[in-house]
Amino acid sequence: MEHPEMKVLVIDVGGTNIKVGGSGHEAPLKIPSGPDFTASQMATAVKKAVDWPYDAVAIGYPGPVLSGRPAVEPANLGGGWVRFDYADAFGKPARVINDAAMQALGSYEGGRMLFLGLGTGLGSALVAEGVLEPLELAHLPYRKGRTYEDYLGLRGLERMGRKKWQRHVEKVIALFHHALQVDYVVLGGGQTRKLKGIPPEVRLGGNDNAMLGGIRLWVPAQPGEGDPRRHVLPSA
Repeated sequence: MEHPEMKVLVIDVGGTNIKVGGSGHEAPLKIPSGPDFTASQMATAVKKAVDWPYDAVAIGYPGPVLSGRPAVEPANLGGGWVRFDYADAFGKPARVINDAAMQALGSYEGGRMLFLGLGTGLGSALVAEGVLEPLELAHLPYRKGRTYEDYLGLRGLERMGRKKWQRHVEKVIALFHHALQVDYVVLGGGQTRKLKGIPPEVRLGGNDNAMLGGIRLWVPAQPGEGDPRRHVLPSA
């Protein structure tokens, strides 16, 4: 059951910008980030930019998240993210989740769905019958000593060119579609703009789905529960 009275502040952290939105704010704000951008600077910038009330905070983090906290420092930002107290900084309850998982939450339309985020790297998450399972497929070996991210991420696009990159995107989608037995695949991330046509079982998800995903993160799995590592969504 959703809680329409709860106002959620959603923060989608990226290496170039962070997007800030949430309940009642369809067009997210953009705040520049960058390689020296720390967790403390993020909190300060968001609080300065946001002039609306909120009851809880959802943060999409560009890296692995364990037990609701960043597991490692981000590759494309400054430091201080792993030990930062997000709830204390915002003065509200806060939940941190992998950014691809947050987009997956917002993209889900029922059944079994695989989300792949084609950005600088490769994000991934599975939602099966409303249960979210964050994945880390990017660094698994794929071909010639390289990983899936080496082929589907920005490095692969720049190394191979658009046509060859798209062939590998379609090949990997078919591979994961069969291996994970999903009903459909949703593609998100900035590199989706480079695709020329998509297979029939594939849908394009807007980056702003992360805002809906952050709101859904605060829908409890069961009364009194709400673990974002195994998060149950409302029935589609």
